[in-house]
Amino acid sequence: MCSLSFARSLGFALIPLAICCIVANVLLFFPNGTVSFVQNDQLSAYVWSFMGIGGGGIAIFIAAFTFLCMGKCADSCGTESCAMCGSVLASLIGLAGSGYCFIISAMAMLEGPYCLNSLKWGTPFQDHGLQYLLNRESWSTCVQPAHIVEWNVTLLSILLGLSLIEFLICFVQFISGLVSAICRPCCYKQQYSLSA
Repeated sequence: MCSLSFARSLGFALIPLAICCIVANVLLFFPNGTVSFVQNDQLSAYVWSFMGIGGGGIAIFIAAFTFLCMGKCADSCGTESCAMCGSVLASLIGLAGSGYCFIISAMAMLEGPYCLNSLKWGTPFQDHGLQYLLNRESWSTCVQPAHIVEWNVTLLSILLGLSLIEFLICFVQFISGLVSAICRPCCYKQQYSLSA
C-alpha cells in the first residue's frame, strides 16, 4: 500500500504541472495577448506542434489520473503488482509526453521567435544558436510582435522547466512501479514457501 500512496502523491503533483504546460503553450499562440498573429499564421512552426498541450499536458494527465486511480485498480484486480504494471505503462506515456515537450521547446528556443524584421517575416536568430539570448541588443531586430523575444523565451523556459520536472516524476514512478511489479510477487512466493 505504501507504493500506491506514493504513486497517488506523484499523480497529485503532476496535475498542476500539466495545467501550467497547457497554459504556457496556449499563451505562445497569442503574443502580447493579440489574436491577429495566429489568424495571419505569423507564428513559429514549433508552436503548432502543441508540445505543452499534448506532450506536457494531455499525456501527463493520462499518467496522473492513472497514478491516482491505482488504488481502485488494486482493489478490483486483487493485487497491488497488477496496478503497478499499469503505472509503469502510464509512466512511459508520461515520459514520452514530457520528453516530447522538452525537446520541441528546446528546438523552438534554439530557433528563436518568428517575427517581422527588415520588412519580412522570418526567424532572424535561427543561424545564431542560443547566442541571441545573451545579446539583448539584437532583440530589437524583431519589430512585430512587440517584445516577442521576451515572450517566447519566458514561456519556452517555463515549458522546459516544467517538462523536466514532469519527466523526473514519471521516471521515479516508472522505477518504483517496475520494482514493485517485479519484486512483490517474488516476495509473496518466498513468504508462501517459508510458511509452507
